[in-house]
Amino acid sequence: MENLMKTPVEMLSHWVETQGNEVYLRQPINGQYVDFTWREVQQKVQQVAGALRHLGLVPGDKVAVLSKNCAEWFITDLALMHGGYISVPIYPTANAETIRYVLEHSEAKAIFTGKLDFWADQEAGVGGEILRLAMPYDTMPSQYHWDKILELGTPLVDAPTPTAEQVMTLIYTSGSTGKPKGAIQTFGSYGWTCEAVVRDLKTNTTDRLLSYLPLAHITERVAIQGSSFYSGSSVAFVESLDSFVADVQRCRPTVFFSVPRLWTLFQLNIIEKAGEAKLDFLLKVPIISSLVKRKIQKGLGLEHCRLLGSGSAPIPPSQLEWYHKIGMNISEAWGMTENCAYSIINFPFDATKIGTVGRPVEGCQVRRSDEGELMVKSPGLMQGYCKQEEVTKACFDEDGFFHTGDLCEIDDEGFISITGRVKDNFKTSKGKYVAPVPIERKLAQDSHIELLCVIGSGLPHPVALVQLSEGAALQPREEVRSSLKATLDSINPNLESHEHVDAMVVVTEPWTIENDAMTPTLKIKRHVLEKQFSAKVDGIRGAKICWEDEI
Repeated sequence: MENLMKTPVEMLSHWVETQGNEVYLRQPINGQYVDFTWREVQQKVQQVAGALRHLGLVPGDKVAVLSKNCAEWFITDLALMHGGYISVPIYPTANAETIRYVLEHSEAKAIFTGKLDFWADQEAGVGGEILRLAMPYDTMPSQYHWDKILELGTPLVDAPTPTAEQVMTLIYTSGSTGKPKGAIQTFGSYGWTCEAVVRDLKTNTTDRLLSYLPLAHITERVAIQGSSFYSGSSVAFVESLDSFVADVQRCRPTVFFSVPRLWTLFQLNIIEKAGEAKLDFLLKVPIISSLVKRKIQKGLGLEHCRLLGSGSAPIPPSQLEWYHKIGMNISEAWGMTENCAYSIINFPFDATKIGTVGRPVEGCQVRRSDEGELMVKSPGLMQGYCKQEEVTKACFDEDGFFHTGDLCEIDDEGFISITGRVKDNFKTSKGKYVAPVPIERKLAQDSHIELLCVIGSGLPHPVALVQLSEGAALQPREEVRSSLKATLDSINPNLESHEHVDAMVVVTEPWTIENDAMTPTLKIKRHVLEKQFSAKVDGIRGAKICWEDEI
C-alpha cells in the first residue's frame, strides 16, 4: 500500500498542470454538450469542499450521493475526497426503504441529490434531520442548491493529502440476498485498483469514455470514473434512457463497458432488424461481411472502440461467440464490490477462452477451495463491512484470501470459469443438489429468450422461468413454443437425471428493479422469484413449455 503514487485529488492537480484547458467532462443538456475543462472541475471541487467546511461538516463525516451519472457526480465525489469526507453512494433507483437504511446505517450527515427519475417516491427515505444539497437538476427539495453551494464559504485549496489507509468510501452492495452491506474501501485499495486498470487496459489522454452504468456500483466507479482520474481520459454522460443510443453515437467511445442485459438487448435488436438467416448469410460473403460488421458497430456508436467489456453478471458464451462473429470482441471480466471490481479479465481478448472470465490481473492472487469456491487476495480488497465485524471475519481465511461465494474451475493456463454461486445451488425434493447457472447458460442460447432464471428448491426437478425478447413476444405462441421445446430437448439429455428441467414457464410480468425481481445492477434475484413461483409451477412435468396464464 505504501507505494500508492497519487490519490485521485492529486491526479486532478496533475492533469490541471499538464492539460488544464482540455475538456474533461461532457454533460449533455437538451441534446447539447456542456463541457467542463480539468481546471474548471478543480475549481468546482475546491468550492464544493469549501462549502461543506462552511456548513460545519468535518473530515471523516459520511456524505451520501443519490443521483444518476452526471458531471456533478464526479465533481462531488472529488470534493468529498479533497475535504477528507467519506462518500456513501446510493443507487439512483433505490426505493425509500433502502435509502433510509443506508443513510441510517452509514450515519451520513448530508446527502447530495441529483438526476433522479422518481425522487417524489424516494424522498420519504431521506429524513428531515439530514442536510440536503442539490445538484443542478430536477430533484428533491433541499436546503442548498448547486449554484448556492458554489458561492458558500471560501474554496478549500489546501487540504491534507489522504493516506493509503484512510477510508475513502462505503460501497453498499446491491442486496441480491438481503440487506445491503457497506464495504469499506480506502484510498489505497481504490487507487491501486484504478492504476491496475489503466496499466492493463492502457487507457490514456486520447481515450473517450462513456459513464452510464450506476456510479453507486464499484465497477463504474473504478473502470470509468477511476480510470479517468489516472489516465486523463475524457468522460461523457448519457442524458436519459431515451437518448441513450444518440448519446453513445455522440461520444464515440474508445472503451465501452456494459452488463449482459444490455449486450442481449443490442443483439436482439440487430437480429430483429436484419433477420438471423440473412445476417448469417451476409457474414459469410467476404467483402460484404466487413461492410456489415462496420455498419452494425456504427449503428451502436461503437465503431471507434478498441476495448469492449462485460461484467457484473454471467454472459452466455454463445452471445460472446455471436459478437466475435460480427467483429466485436467483448472481454468478460470478474470482480466484486469487496475487491474493487477488478481482479480477473479475458484481456487481451482470447476467443479460445470464451466462457471463462479470464486470468487474474497482476497483483491479484486466486485459489480454489476444497469446496470449489473462488478465493481472491489483492491490494484492492476492502477493509471489511461497516459495523459487521463477525461477518467480515467469516469472509476471510487465515491467509487473508476473501471468500467470494462464487464456484469456479481453473484450467491449466490459469483461466477461470465461474460455474455458479455457493448460495444459488438448491436442493430438490429428491434431496439432490442442482447448480442452476450452467443450465441457464445453455438455455440462454435460444434467441427467443431475453432473461431466464432456473428455480427448484423443494421441487422434484428444476423449472426455468423465462422472459421473452420483444420480437418473440409478438410471434405466435406455437412458433415460440416449438423453438423453446427444441432447445430444452437438446439440453436435457446432456444433464444429470436430477438436473433435467421439467418445464419452461414464460412469465408475462417483466422483471424490473421496481418490482424487486432485479438488483440495481440488473442481476436477477433468484430467491424473490423462487418465493413467487415455486408453488405455482410445482406439478408441471414432462419438459413442458407453457405460459404463466396456462398454468
